[in-house]
Amino acid sequence: MKKGQVFVFLLGIVVLTFGAHLRGAELQNLLTVDLFLDWESVSSPQISPDGTQIVYVRQMTDKINDKYESHIWIVNFDGSRHRQLIKGSSPRWSPDGKRLAYISTVDNRPQIIVRWMDTGEATQITHLDQSPSNIAWSPDGGKIAFTMLVPSSPPSWVKMPSKPKGAKWAEPAMVVDRLSYRRDGRGNRPLGFSHIFTVPASGGTPRQVTNGDYDHGAPQWSPDGQTIIFSATRKPEAEYLPAGSEVYALSLKDGQIRALTDRDGSDQNPKVSPDGRFIAYTGYDQKNYSYHVSKLYLMDFAGQNKRLLSGKLNRSIRNFIWSPDSSGVYFDVGDRGNSNIHFTPISGPIKQITEGTHMLRSLSLSSNNRAVAILSAPWKPGDLVTFSLDQPTLKKITEVNDDLLEGLKLGEVEEIWYKSFDDKPIQGWIIKPPDFDPNKKYPLILYIHGGPHAMYSVAFNFEFQNHAAHDYVILYTNPRGSTGYGQEFGNAIWYSYPGDDYHDLMKGVDAVLKKGYIDEENLFVCGGSGGGVLTSWIVGHTDRFRAAVVMKPVTNWHSFVGTTDGAMWYRSFRKMPWEDPQEYLDRSSISYVGNVTTPTMVLTGELDLRCPMEQTEQYYRALKIQKKETVMVRIPGEFHGIGRRHPTHKIAQILYLRQWFEKYKK
Repeated sequence: MKKGQVFVFLLGIVVLTFGAHLRGAELQNLLTVDLFLDWESVSSPQISPDGTQIVYVRQMTDKINDKYESHIWIVNFDGSRHRQLIKGSSPRWSPDGKRLAYISTVDNRPQIIVRWMDTGEATQITHLDQSPSNIAWSPDGGKIAFTMLVPSSPPSWVKMPSKPKGAKWAEPAMVVDRLSYRRDGRGNRPLGFSHIFTVPASGGTPRQVTNGDYDHGAPQWSPDGQTIIFSATRKPEAEYLPAGSEVYALSLKDGQIRALTDRDGSDQNPKVSPDGRFIAYTGYDQKNYSYHVSKLYLMDFAGQNKRLLSGKLNRSIRNFIWSPDSSGVYFDVGDRGNSNIHFTPISGPIKQITEGTHMLRSLSLSSNNRAVAILSAPWKPGDLVTFSLDQPTLKKITEVNDDLLEGLKLGEVEEIWYKSFDDKPIQGWIIKPPDFDPNKKYPLILYIHGGPHAMYSVAFNFEFQNHAAHDYVILYTNPRGSTGYGQEFGNAIWYSYPGDDYHDLMKGVDAVLKKGYIDEENLFVCGGSGGGVLTSWIVGHTDRFRAAVVMKPVTNWHSFVGTTDGAMWYRSFRKMPWEDPQEYLDRSSISYVGNVTTPTMVLTGELDLRCPMEQTEQYYRALKIQKKETVMVRIPGEFHGIGRRHPTHKIAQILYLRQWFEKYKK
């Protein structure tokens, strides 16, 4: 039996076994794992210029082929006439609102399509060999700019003999001469660079408007349509510069490219004000930290009079957009597990526009101050909400998972704050079983996030609620190193990861134990990516957990920095490993594997290029050679984001994790 067949067979056993259990009467009103196959998500909302209609991308599962499908849907601003429009992604309204550009697959190749909204007629305006992205209409609606890979020829080292007619030879050898030659989620990076193109909106031959051996970011048109603004690292040896991007202006008249910024640090995400006077962009001064707060800046269109726009706000700016009247910039910002919309005028203090315990993101604005965004909250999966910038009362206009959740009981989500060993305040959340009884004792799962520079939030979490439905209490926290708490907190693990974040997590467990409803004999721990790093570190430093699941981890920094898809992890250490290997060993969980007494599962996607499978294999072999209780689960066909390619693999990850805990639960 082949390896892939073995996995499918085992997965079938798991699904059938749990499926029978899930259909039991005791779980009829709870969130069962099989519902994941019917789960839907929303993304990329775009409001029409006149504010009357909204298009967005709705993703659902193709159960037969075990993959995801994306369709563009349309709905009126008030929530009426909600319907599927067409299969595709990346919708963008034309400036007059009469047409919609989007990307759809034609003959197995992504192409740009333009649809007339009054008649429904659609025209394929490109016939590309490579995938387009970052489509943007010119202000007059006559052209569409986009980015696309321009392939280059591989280096030729040898001349092979001529192939006989009809011969089927093996794939040729691949010669690598780049620093970063693989990318998680894609595999080997194709040779070439991403360039900006323009194409007539009625169809025609795309025109490449950038040049050089550099990758170029999303194009932004000037209001007169004569200039395209973008960010890139157009510098010698660009791949060696971790934060060297600048903002550039490209003249479409003569093709000249001029740098508008120039500093030691990253400047990116430029957006031109509607009146053409200013460019807003994000960036930071390079300090060689592992984490930098990205701030919002403003400059004249010509690149003069640069100044900080976000003031003393100690949070990274995300997803910003100009106000229709060019008076300032709206943005969402992650702050202590929440995200709300803020506004910063060209001159004056920042004002918070929306309030609430939720994650509000992907803002889109119309010319008459109407807005749409995606909102998720502890008991609310992501849906579209509309509001007016003048009176920001949020109205939910989609219900993509309400049919699945109708009649189901979800676990209560409780926010907690506690002090770590050094009195640093740490935020976290507890999810309790739906039928929680404070007089009972429950097993606890400590679930650690990855990153490490990331933030757990109040957004709905399917997996956590599913574990809670099986009578587990879930604890998830934001230890030092997490985003959403400022520069100092985020950078607190610089040259010290893992380190004091371990103590933050242990203090979190202590805090929940004090509540009196946790069974101290049934503590479990798990995490993926950066969470896998910390889980493997934890079992090498304490025996308080009954079992652990280490997912897609880094266990040996010495080998990891040379095999991961990005080359900049070397900068997380004071010296290169060949100069001083001790720091790499001291911070590697493989160095403490001899201390492990906790039954430990390791689980990783076989195609993972971010935390390569060899990291999992090393740790598993080290445990197994000592005859310790361990098992390795290999998920075929998945990169770092397990389940992003095949929905059943996400289900498998959830089930294997919980079954390991059930196996060792007292």
